[in-house]
This record gives sequence, C-alpha cells and structure tokens, in this order.
Amino acid sequence: MIKVANAPCSWGTIEGYGAGIPYEQMLDELVETGYKGTELGDLGYMPTDPAELRKALDKRKLTMLGAYEGLNLREPDAALKSRPRILTIARLLAQVADPTRPPFFVLADQNGHDPLRTKHAGRVTPELSLSAEAWQVFARNAEEVARIVAGEAGLKTVFHHHCAAFIETPGEIARFLELTDPELIGLVFDTGHYAYGAGQSDDGSLALEGIKRFWERIWYVHFKDCQPEVAARARRERWDYTTAVKHGVFCELGQGSVDFAAILAFLSEKGYTDWITVEQDVLPGMGTPKESARRNREYLRGLGV
Repeated sequence: MIKVANAPCSWGTIEGYGAGIPYEQMLDELVETGYKGTELGDLGYMPTDPAELRKALDKRKLTMLGAYEGLNLREPDAALKSRPRILTIARLLAQVADPTRPPFFVLADQNGHDPLRTKHAGRVTPELSLSAEAWQVFARNAEEVARIVAGEAGLKTVFHHHCAAFIETPGEIARFLELTDPELIGLVFDTGHYAYGAGQSDDGSLALEGIKRFWERIWYVHFKDCQPEVAARARRERWDYTTAVKHGVFCELGQGSVDFAAILAFLSEKGYTDWITVEQDVLPGMGTPKESARRNREYLRGLGV
C-alpha cells in the first residue's frame, strides 16, 4: 500500500527562505496530523548529527524519505564545487535510512538563482530556456551529482522539476530526461509544480498527462495542488514566483486543479507502492500549517489512501 508523508516546506521551511517553526514542533505536528514519513528540509534545519536525527525520527516512528538540494547546475564544475555539501547531505541520509526504503537525494536546479526565470515562473517561454551548450553542462553536472551520491553514500538521485528554476516546463523536463542516464537519475514528479510550470490554464488534466508522459522515469511522487484562479492572476499580472507563493498558488489538496483521484487511479494501475509526499509550499509564517496538513491528510483518506 502507498504510504503518505509530508515535508518541512508545508510548515514554511523552504529552499533558503528561512525556518518556519522549530523542527521538533514540525515533526510532532506532522505525526499528529497522520503522516508516517518526512523529508530533511534545508540542511541545518533538522539535526546534522546522525544519532540525534535518528533519535528524533525513531521517537516518532518516522521514515526519512529524502533531502531536496538545489544547485546552480549551469555553472561549470558545479557538482565538484558542491561536493562537500552533497556528501554531507547524502551521508546523513544514509546513516538514518530505513533499509526497506532508502531515502533519495532530491536534486534540483537552484530555485530563484536566475532573475528572469524567477520573474517568469508559471509562464516560461522557449527563449528563456537553456542554450545548447548550457544543456550539456547542466546534464553533466546532474549526472556527476548522482555518481557522487551513489558512490559515496549508496543512494539514488531523483531530479525535481521546479518553478523559478531551470527545468520547469514539460518540454524542459523531456529534454533533461533525454540528456541524462536513466540508470543514474530518476524523476520526482511534483503535481503542483507541473501544473503551474506548464504555463497554461488547467482543466484538471495537466498533472495526469504529465505523470503518464514521464512515467518510465518517475521513481517518487510529490502531491501538491495548484490554485487555478491564483495561477491565472499571477500570469495576468506578471507576478514573480515568490509573489505567487505568497498569494497561495500552491493550495490545500482538493482546492486546486490537480485531479488527485485520477492520479491515484493511474498509480494503482501501474502498481506504484512507494511513498507519496504531500507538499503545500508556504513561506515562513504563512498559512495554518498544522490545520492544512490535517485537512490534506483527510482529503487523501477520502480518496482511499
């Protein structure tokens, strides 16, 4: 059976914006609202001492599923320059791993690093994509990260397509997968980033079409919803990524355009038995994380998960 996790980003600890609430409170609330697993969050948010982190997880009977790390993959030798940090994260994950489901190193392009991509998130056009040369550098760096993680920590790497970063649109995802070794790198499919990153109005079919299109490379799934009226306003008023997030473009599950019932039916058809990690991206101090987490879990229970 599919198990359900949640992550620190749902409590406002997200990709360098700062910490939402103390990790102990976040983990307690995560468990209280019905989740069985978590991700690491930004390095340093949770304990970096393996024994201390293992104790925090064991106390709550939680499985560590992965750690998101954004790198400027367009930069030559980005993987080698970031090797110490990559190893710190990967080795920490390996030392707290559940042997029945080792965590993934969740690699992404560095969110917000390119001003144009940040400004145009949710409405990226082909001319904003990587050059032919940059595509090659990007792919080589991603593969090198995966080799470092596998060789030094014995873990697998999944790539996270992400708004406000390179590899956002369906076409960019396809190109990235064409350029990378399927034995080295899988895809973590994020339903909300896919729906918003597609850059068009959504009748509920976008994320389902995406998960079907890229199924052969998908190793892990993030459940995130996308509020279509907010997304349309963001495109119309030309908001940057942070403004869209502040206005709730990633809403509670069932309040947006993503057809989770259809996606769950597809996962069942394909025999997917790994975890689903719920992510409702909010900035520090934004929203009602515990109450939202509870409602998100109740929504999924209503769909049979």
